[in-house]
Amino acid sequence: MSISLDLLRSFLAIHRAGSITGGAEQLGLSQPTVTAHLKALEVAVGRPLFERRARGVQATAAGDELARRIAEPIDTLQGLVVDELDEPVAATVHLGGPADFISHQVLPALAGRLANGLQLRTRFGLPDELLDGLTARSLDVVISSVRPRRPGIRVTPLYDETFALVASPRWYSGTPVSGPEQLRHIPLVAYAEEAPILRRYWRSVFGVRLTRSVALVVPDLRGVLSAVVAGAGASVLPLYLCEADLQAGRLRSLAEPELPPLNTGYLAIRSDAGPRSPASLLRTALLDTLR
Repeated sequence: MSISLDLLRSFLAIHRAGSITGGAEQLGLSQPTVTAHLKALEVAVGRPLFERRARGVQATAAGDELARRIAEPIDTLQGLVVDELDEPVAATVHLGGPADFISHQVLPALAGRLANGLQLRTRFGLPDELLDGLTARSLDVVISSVRPRRPGIRVTPLYDETFALVASPRWYSGTPVSGPEQLRHIPLVAYAEEAPILRRYWRSVFGVRLTRSVALVVPDLRGVLSAVVAGAGASVLPLYLCEADLQAGRLRSLAEPELPPLNTGYLAIRSDAGPRSPASLLRTALLDTLR
């Protein structure tokens, strides 16, 4: 029995959206039409492809396997694979991510795209609140410092950042430190009270827990950098943010681990983003520029 492309497109839209309603909205079809497509496809393959839930649907094993097999061919047919942002973007794209990374890396990379019609609005925040905005459709694209694990979101690794323990020259003893006891006289600066970056560095490089309290909390890594350059103390910062100050001598690296901590940043858009949607085009532009 032959299966029409319309049935497969409806199925894939439901699978990505996590609901029949979401799939219908993505395709611009009525919900009864998409429901009929799904029923016809399930009859054709001879097995259920989704389990109905209180909120949306959950793919069966057969549904996941079918989606895996057809996604790439259908995306290619619909022109989902876009090589570059070379067409004007009529709609405004709402982008969320870490303040420091967007300000230091993303905005300079996208500056030239504005002349091509890109209209961009940015929002800063922590991963969970930004992903809530993506799910709620108040954001179109999110850059996240942790891997998003939510249904209905397409996730791609975007960048790797390496971290360094740095301070102004006044705190540098002349030799790299080998343990946290050599840092007890230096105040610590962090972007959050819990000091997650410092704690990870202590654990991965020194092999111990950070038990000290931080002296200064600045909720923006750019502010942390300014304070550290001014001599407020030591902190752990991504190299992309502090490398220029290290090269200019305004900062010194206090430790030289063989394997410095590395963190991957991710790019997330909704799975139902259309083939030539502004979100998909911006995603491609960011991957081309920053990956």
